[in-house]
Parts: sequence; structure tokens; C-alpha cells
Amino acid sequence: MVGAGAVLLRLLLGVGFANYDTLYALVWGQQLSRGESPQYAVPIAPTPHPLMEVLGTLAGPLGAHAAATIAVWVGYLALSACGYLMFRLGSRLFNWPVGALAALILLTRTPIVSYGSRAYIDLPFLAFMLAAMLVESRRRRAGGTVLWLLALAGLLRPEAWVFAGLYWLYLAIPGRLVIDRGARRVRRVPAGEPAARDHRSPTELARLALLVAAAPLLWLLSDLLVTGNGLWSLTHTKATAETLDRVTGIRNVPEYIPRRIGEVVRPVELAGAALGGVLSLMWMRQRAAIPAVVGVVAVLVFAALASFGLPIDTRYAFLAAAILCLFCAVGVFGWLLLPPDTSGRRGWALAGGTILLGLIVSIPSQRRSIDTQLRSLARQERIQNSLLDLVRDGAISTRCGPVGVPNHAPIPLLALYLKTTPGRVVSAHSATEEIRHGVYVEAANQEVRRDYILDPHEPKPARPVVPSGFRATGGNASWIVYERCS
Repeated sequence: MVGAGAVLLRLLLGVGFANYDTLYALVWGQQLSRGESPQYAVPIAPTPHPLMEVLGTLAGPLGAHAAATIAVWVGYLALSACGYLMFRLGSRLFNWPVGALAALILLTRTPIVSYGSRAYIDLPFLAFMLAAMLVESRRRRAGGTVLWLLALAGLLRPEAWVFAGLYWLYLAIPGRLVIDRGARRVRRVPAGEPAARDHRSPTELARLALLVAAAPLLWLLSDLLVTGNGLWSLTHTKATAETLDRVTGIRNVPEYIPRRIGEVVRPVELAGAALGGVLSLMWMRQRAAIPAVVGVVAVLVFAALASFGLPIDTRYAFLAAAILCLFCAVGVFGWLLLPPDTSGRRGWALAGGTILLGLIVSIPSQRRSIDTQLRSLARQERIQNSLLDLVRDGAISTRCGPVGVPNHAPIPLLALYLKTTPGRVVSAHSATEEIRHGVYVEAANQEVRRDYILDPHEPKPARPVVPSGFRATGGNASWIVYERCS
């Protein structure tokens, strides 16, 4: 099911390439597969994510093209998995119309589509989080399986560490529970009523605590072994956010976190989520409890990370946005779960119908938004493929020395395909001195300069772009290659 969905999404969207962060993970994994230490300490390098580096290490011996292709398909599989898991979660907690609509809303959000087609790690992270929620919805206080999924998520994004710790505390509190099969839930029962006793021994809790600690410890250990600083990911991410002038800090949380969430879910979906959230917590609290708690914690963790100096990026809002997609679907179809004689059922149905009408009316604008984004991504993919054509033709190589590029965007791509370290591909924006020999690649036109950049705030070069003494030796419609071998 997930595999077929990935193929269908790939055919429908028509684009697929690995983004800057994922390319770096593949480069670092490629270095590990060669027995080298990953080169983290390069300008504007992204945060290392251990699980993606494992993928890069496994794919490294297969070659650069195979590694990049695998990463793209992992992105599409994660995108498909998010839709499937959202359907299953909505169906399990509420009903199948809720699950189907929630999945449809999620898979038609422009940022979700965009980041999924570019193999960002945020989609696998979201898939692991949704899978953990689904497992817990099937069997409350499920324990180890949920923590394993959160551990995998925690090797991609640190937010999962908080969820794992809170979930362990939840498991550590003994509860008298009874299984209610009809409502598909587990409820706490009052004293005196017969119930199963949910109690975990100190030994079991200690084993589960190891799972909670696994992801942060592995991440810290990885940073320590590579850089000598166990907090490298945190300090480097903060430094990069400052260099690129990213929005961060607790003072910006009230303004920018709602804005970032609103970039994923638009006003109609937000109105539906408000309706579904309030009414489901009023009439079916047990069903709504898991997504409601996860949504609140997701926003609080987002704010906490911003207070540590991490950027307030749209992709960090994906988990909270996914919960809002679910509650929007609840707002539309949740009334079907109420008995026919419930006093508020008709009003909920009317309000849900209004939200559904709003979703239908918004389809053309949402489609235009996705089409615009896909056209932009298609241009980037063509530019990137033109650069790789020059690598395959031998016009770009390291035979004469390092490779210079006009900005940071091409660095991990060229490092991966040239099978070299990121330090051998030098951006004119951050070079401490002019390149004296080697290859220099310059954009051939304004479209490439505009569309193939890492960030509009990255540092600008302090000297003329093409180094002195270099002569043009090749190129194509997108790139011009200059070379000097002596």
C-alpha cells in the first residue's frame, strides 16, 4: 500500500531530488563507507542527523546516483506513509471518513508535498511519530513498540526525545485500566470496579528508560566522535541560524510559530480544526486525547527549541500541522459518531458541512499553490541535472585542485558525485582566499543565479566571482566551467 502510494505520488508530482541537507547526509555517509571521518566543520553545513547518515553509509558503496535515488524514494515512501498512517489513525480513533479526509488534507498541503519530493528528513520523522500514535491508539500504554518508534524519530529530530521522556513517565505511573472494546479505548476505572492492573516492574521501566535515552545518547556520541564536541549539532545549528539570519528566539515565538503552522494549514483547515478539536473534546474526549496531547506538546517543544536559538522553520511545524489536519477532518465528519438523538449532533453536522464546502471551494487555489511550487522545483531539478551532466562529461573534476562554486547550494551535490570531501568544493561566499588553481563553476544566466541558491541571506562574495587566471573550458545552458591547472 505505502509502496504503491509512493509510486503514484512520484508520477503525479513529477519531480524528485535530494535537498541540500540530505545531500550532506549522503556525503557524510559516503565518507564513512570509505573509512573517513565525516567532515562536519564546513561553512553553512546543515545539522547532522544520525539515521540519515546510516542511510548514506549503506548506500555509499552503490555510487552517488544510486544513493541520491534511494534518498528520493525514501522521501516519497515517507510521504506516502504519512498519508496512510493518517488514514489509519483517523479511522482508528474516529471513523474512516475522518481518516480519509485527514489523509487527503495532509497530502495536499504545499509544504508537505514540497519537502516530501525533496527527501527532507522531516517526512520520515513525521511518519515515525504518526506510527507511534497509531500503535498507542490500538493498545494504550503499549510501551516498547512506541518507544522504539520514538527512538527512530529521535535520530532524525530532537523533538522526539521529549515525547519519549514524557511517554516513559506516563508508563511509570501505575494505572487501573479496563479494556473497552466497543469504544476502541482503554479507560481508567474508579476504585471498586473490576479492572486489569497495569503496572510495570522496575526492571521493565529500566529497560524502557534505555530506549528513551538511546537516541539522544547516540546523537551526542556521534557528535563527540566526529568533532570532539558532544553538543556540536546544537551549537552549529545555532551558529548557522545566526549566519543565515533565521528567525529564532523565544521573543519571536508568539508571532512566528502560528505563522509557520499557518503556512501548512490555511484558514479553512484551521477553522475546521478548531471546530473538531473543541467538539471532540466535549463529546468524545477519550478518542481525541492522544492527538490533542501530542499537538499541545508539539507546539510547546517547538517553542522550547526556538528559545535555545534554533530556527523557527516551517518544516518544524509539520507534526502540529498534521494534528490540525486530523482535527479538521473530525470537524467535518466527527458528528457521525454521535447517537442520532444527541442534542448537538445536527448543529455539528451543519458546521461540518460548512467546513467541507470551504475545503471544496479552496481546491483551485490549493492546486495553483502546488503547481507553482512544483514548477519552481522542476526548474531547480533541471539546473541541478545540468550541473551533473558536466560532472559526468568530465568538465568538472578535482584533477587540477579544488572546485569553486558561486554559492553554497552546489557543494554537497558536487562532493557526492565527485566522491570527495565537502572541503574540496569551495564557495566564493566563504572562501578565505582566492582559488589559485582547479575548476570554477559559474551560473550561466540570471535564472540559475535566482533559482539555485541555498538561502537569500547567505554571505555574499567579497571579491570578483571568477578567480583570476581561470579560462572558460566548457559549460552548457545553465553553467560555465572555468579551469586553471597550473
